Amino acid sequence: MTNEKEKQYPFLRACHRRPTPYTPIWLMRQAGRYMKEYRTLRKKYSFMEMCKDPELAAEVTLQPLKHFRLDAAIIFSDILIPLEPMGVGFEFAKGEGPVFHRPIRISRDVEKLRLFDPKEELSFLMEAIRIVRKELEGKIPLIGFSGAPFTLASYIIEGGYSKNYVLTKALMYQDPSTWSKLMDKLSKVLIRCLNAQIKAGVQAIQVFDSWVGCLSPRDYEEYVLPYSKKVLKGLGQSVPVIHFGTSTSALLELMKRAGGDVIGVDWRVNLDEAWERIGHDVGIQGNLDPVVLMGPIGFIKKEVKRILKQANGRPGHIFNLGHGILPNTPVESVAALVDMVHEYSSMTKQGRR
Repeated sequence: MTNEKEKQYPFLRACHRRPTPYTPIWLMRQAGRYMKEYRTLRKKYSFMEMCKDPELAAEVTLQPLKHFRLDAAIIFSDILIPLEPMGVGFEFAKGEGPVFHRPIRISRDVEKLRLFDPKEELSFLMEAIRIVRKELEGKIPLIGFSGAPFTLASYIIEGGYSKNYVLTKALMYQDPSTWSKLMDKLSKVLIRCLNAQIKAGVQAIQVFDSWVGCLSPRDYEEYVLPYSKKVLKGLGQSVPVIHFGTSTSALLELMKRAGGDVIGVDWRVNLDEAWERIGHDVGIQGNLDPVVLMGPIGFIKKEVKRILKQANGRPGHIFNLGHGILPNTPVESVAALVDMVHEYSSMTKQGRR
């Protein structure tokens, strides 16, 4: 449960829609390729080596906090990490992202997938969480995460990234029984993994449904919502949960039905319109276009003020990008963004008193 010190963190207060002195900000992929320190480590270690070494994962998690006044850290890992102990092998091919050489497409494949104990099979992740919590104690909270059932299913069915998700949708439509078995098994694994992260020490959870925006509202409601809801409900109420997706402007009301204390929105929908649609009884996270950080400082400032104006100082807004930081993003632009959000939002909130 949240202790008295944690209740004072602006990020956690915003998750619970409580007043904050300024709008808290953290950034998806805030630890990553745009930072020199990260690129230096990547010359020595593969991505998976960094994920599976608790000391390295902790080091990368903490790197951005040395440069920016962020209001939360997110553990360095990957949404695909639980798939390997399930029996789904993959590799990160240079320039291609994750590649699954034996995709899961028939009932027999699904039956072979293993349920496992994340405390044992993902002990490296739990240890990284414990290391980071010790380093961050009393400073800022730590976020844990996972992919959502649909996004993981799409990866292992397609064999990697897809533009149209033809194979995934075909399985949904042609073999709903196998689809249901796959989503149910993934849901059980994700509940275990996320609860293990909570037990290891994370103070909030984000569930990434990165590819669910390829679906129509009807398909989401029938084939996805029950399983996302199962995962989010399976976490209890010990820590706040952020439910995030991209290209989901048509799905926001359904995502809220699935669950989450905070709904993440991307730049394809105005933040105030999204919040009005989902209701102010949940928080909202977002929603700067990551490409804005490639623009001049004056333009970044304009966009920050626009988003903060849409939030209107209402408790429950967490500033973030609509997706992860892009690899070529200037570090000075990230620093300026964080400072702008703090400065301008504090002025707005003082004006509301």
